[in-house]
Amino acid sequence: MLNTILDRKSVEFIFAITLFLSAALLFGVEPMFAKMILPRLGGSAAVWSVAIAFFQTMLFLGYLYAHILTRYFSFITAAGVHFGVLAIAFLSLPIALAPAFHEPPPGGEDLWLIGLFATSVGLPFFAVSATAPLMQAWFARTETKNAQNPYVLYGASNVGSFAALLAYPFLIEPALTLRQRRTGG
Repeated sequence: MLNTILDRKSVEFIFAITLFLSAALLFGVEPMFAKMILPRLGGSAAVWSVAIAFFQTMLFLGYLYAHILTRYFSFITAAGVHFGVLAIAFLSLPIALAPAFHEPPPGGEDLWLIGLFATSVGLPFFAVSATAPLMQAWFARTETKNAQNPYVLYGASNVGSFAALLAYPFLIEPALTLRQRRTGG
């Protein structure tokens, strides 16, 4: 379908850029949001462990959602559903601490923290995490030269992840305040 609108190189480029950007967003949001919660709970190993567990769980759920969409729904239906999820996630931006989470209850910090992550950044992270596997599955269905070898897209995704991981501590964090990082300006 995309091949009738765009030439094959353009299709590959659009898929690669989308995967690069989604990976960069994921790996940029993780440290940013974790740093946003530090004033409330500090930087203990437990806080970072819950953050990692949350983000890995959301990544798994995003991949599971992508698997269900590509396995049981047509491209048009799956794309419509995913664009709807992306639109709803976009409405929850900019990423901020959920206002209902003021102080953690004594002894229930872990569950409180998971709830804070889920309500503050859960939907945008979930939506973006599903984008890469969806794009790879949809790319494999195109008529481009590399359609049967979508691993070329893994390269774009890995470069995006690595770029965000390097850029955050060396470029983004020193140059922008936390407020500027979360709002984009």
